[in-house]
Amino acid sequence: MTSNPESDYSDDELSGHMTGLINHSEEALHAGYCREAACVITVIFNVIIFLLGITGNGAVIWIAGFKMKKSVNTTWYLSLALSDFIFCATLPLLIVNIVNASWIFGLFMCKFTSFVMTLNMYSSIFILVIISVDRCITVKFPVWAQNQRTAKKASLVVVMAWFVSALLSIPSAKFRDIANESSRVICYSNYEHHYKTVVFMGFTFGFLIPFLTISTCYSILICKLRANHMSKSTKPFKIMTLLITTFFICWLPFHIVSIIALGKSIDSPQDPVFHTAQQLSATLATANSFINPFLYAFMAKDVKKCYSFLSKIKSAIDEETRSASG
Repeated sequence: MTSNPESDYSDDELSGHMTGLINHSEEALHAGYCREAACVITVIFNVIIFLLGITGNGAVIWIAGFKMKKSVNTTWYLSLALSDFIFCATLPLLIVNIVNASWIFGLFMCKFTSFVMTLNMYSSIFILVIISVDRCITVKFPVWAQNQRTAKKASLVVVMAWFVSALLSIPSAKFRDIANESSRVICYSNYEHHYKTVVFMGFTFGFLIPFLTISTCYSILICKLRANHMSKSTKPFKIMTLLITTFFICWLPFHIVSIIALGKSIDSPQDPVFHTAQQLSATLATANSFINPFLYAFMAKDVKKCYSFLSKIKSAIDEETRSASG
């Protein structure tokens, strides 16, 4: 891949959300995108994601971190919320970048925002894998799980997951750079010959391996539950199933489009259909960062009653905790 920033820039068109994984042509860069209605819609979506993400994930952090007794389950949900909250906190920088059509925050923030976006992807899916394995162990080895599952050990596992996520996110920051282009500054991904490696690394560790692991856990759970007729034991899996399904729905299109992009030359004319697919897949992946808290509220018992949003979240997490430990 060329290191030319004009050919390797992605922030104007995809809001910078999944920076470093999708490249766009110079023709698309200078198409006046941010003067069109599509840019306005993109900005509106980003503002909505920011507001809902900060509010919803902030509520989960407050409840799981300060209002509930620390447990294995609250540790999982707190970690997920922290990951999404940090990601949403960087969105104002990207919104300003779209509106100004120029990066005004310097090299460090250019690298940092890309690092945070990739960290969010890895940490979220790793926690979902951990939750799946934890549920599988709880059902398969209930006695051992009751004696060994502690909040302290769960915290250690979460720290390890974040550490590995940070290591895998380093290339997103390392290959990020800024350059003067015409009358503006661009924040771009200078992967040179490493683009395919980064894409396949993201797909392998951020999707394929987690998908296979989660599928294996689900297969074991289903067989165990059917064999023992443990109908009540399906309660702890409601939120887990919804979280995992939502994650894959949001991220699968992005990974598919990223792999397809490998076969396209950055010097070839921009395909409008493929360009639209890039926009939609990146936006869908970004939207995953605000959805989880609303899933908790939706899955709460007596959801039709006039509970407050915070009460619904607490009710859902509390029900999961009691069911999983019981």
